[in-house]
Amino acid sequence: MPTSVLVTGGAGYIGSHACKALARAGYRPVTYDSLELGHREAVRWGPLVEADLADSARVADTLKRFDIAAVMHFAGLISVGESVTNPGRYFRSNVMNTLVLLEAMQGQGLSRIVFSSTAAVYGLPDVELIPEDAAQRPVNPYGESKLMVERMLQWYGSAHGFTHATLRYFNAAGADPEGEIGEDHQPETHLIPLVLEAALGNRAQIDVFGTDYATPDGTAIRDFIHVQDLAEAHVKALDRLLGGGLSLTLNLGTGVGHTVREVIAAAERITGHRIPRREGPRRPGDPPVLVADASRAREVLGWTPGLSDLDTIIKTAWAWHTRKKA
Repeated sequence: MPTSVLVTGGAGYIGSHACKALARAGYRPVTYDSLELGHREAVRWGPLVEADLADSARVADTLKRFDIAAVMHFAGLISVGESVTNPGRYFRSNVMNTLVLLEAMQGQGLSRIVFSSTAAVYGLPDVELIPEDAAQRPVNPYGESKLMVERMLQWYGSAHGFTHATLRYFNAAGADPEGEIGEDHQPETHLIPLVLEAALGNRAQIDVFGTDYATPDGTAIRDFIHVQDLAEAHVKALDRLLGGGLSLTLNLGTGVGHTVREVIAAAERITGHRIPRREGPRRPGDPPVLVADASRAREVLGWTPGLSDLDTIIKTAWAWHTRKKA
């Protein structure tokens, strides 16, 4: 029987890609998802437990019944804007539910967890290429909730011997190259799928927030990382923990940034469609440049992104979006 790994939020965008990568690597992914935001059809590589992470009895039963060896924790809320207007929802979902999970793991004698964190923990960084030891000063409840979980994991390590891999994503993008799964948030807030929805005519235009940044074309710069590259980094981190490795915190990005206008231009070239846009003022809290120093992940995990050039990201996303529309 393959080693079973509980994947919370495994019916979501990154979680489902991680399940496919786990299965490819010989693991048995067990998805735990309420399906409030996830998609049943994205669960293809192992069993689904449809339940809320706040249900402590169900979490404990799942860990025991499936003989879980380790956890990948993706479940949670991700909209920065919503977190500002409804912080309580984010602290309940991202922090309190994680506490339920950690207590259930402790009760079952489990101590290895790979955690889906975010570059939002850095807030407004004062360096352009961000290392893991940069100051963590979140500027919204979403980033704050993720940082709180990072600190919880450290304390559970000290008190209970937990080992964790905290993986801070920059801008996850793209879709499964084989077309089986892709990005489908409701509502959608991420740049590349919004651009592609505009190309498909499903959206009137793409909004460009800020054109006066001190960047080559005035728009903000972001580091885009292909979702399959992210998933493979999770598997490598899990392998390390199960092999007895110590806790670690790593950035997952490419070290290369692209402006909003560069993304739109690449999407127009790849799709063959003009993408209407509407330019507006900056959004509060948006840093001009957010690019990872991901050298530590390459050194520690032997991980190299293979699909994260901008053209490949957009091509795989476009293939999935056009197939979904058909």
